[in-house]
Amino acid sequence: MSYNFNFTPIWNNFDLLLQGALVTLQLSATTMVFGLLVGLVGASLKLWGPRPGRWIATGYVDFIRNTPLLAQLFIVYFGLPSLGVRISAETAAVIGLTIYMGAYATEIVRAGITAIPKSQIEAGRCLGMSHWQVFRYVIVFPALKTVYPALTSQFVLLMLGSSLVSLISAKELFHVAAYLDSRTFLPFEIYLVVSLMYLAMSLGFRVLFRVVGHFAFAKT
Repeated sequence: MSYNFNFTPIWNNFDLLLQGALVTLQLSATTMVFGLLVGLVGASLKLWGPRPGRWIATGYVDFIRNTPLLAQLFIVYFGLPSLGVRISAETAAVIGLTIYMGAYATEIVRAGITAIPKSQIEAGRCLGMSHWQVFRYVIVFPALKTVYPALTSQFVLLMLGSSLVSLISAKELFHVAAYLDSRTFLPFEIYLVVSLMYLAMSLGFRVLFRVVGHFAFAKT
């Protein structure tokens, strides 16, 4: 039994796939930035926050890292409306992915900060730096340089995991692929093309992160 491949309907609707890929890129970039900010706050709480703050940060990280991302998205998208908070699928996707990324970024950043020698921090204080200057130049920047490869790998995994938001009707790449599949009944061809598009985006992000890392940390 032979199978005749048919990519024509895909090329005819390739503009829809490109639109979905653009939404995926926008969603990923937004949640990468917000997730990193959450990670910085979470790591600071775990290391220097008051005891209740440390408990909250630890509980948040443990809960998010030990429950499925899909369940977290469902809590945001289907759970919040039951509490009277109505949001769009795209907004729920940003919130859910940011919370998810923030938990992993918290642990990655915390590991980078704890790797900074205490003598280096004390040297900064001896030079007359303020607490903010020590935090910015002696702690955070060197810590981010140390964990940058781990962070960028997590960012790529986040982009790939964003395909799950199609299950809450966010119109990203995988959602468009499922729509075309229901119209053309060509699952092999559609998901093959979509997989190649995800591969291209992953490689593109890795190249971008390598360039950013080179210019951001080359002189440090």
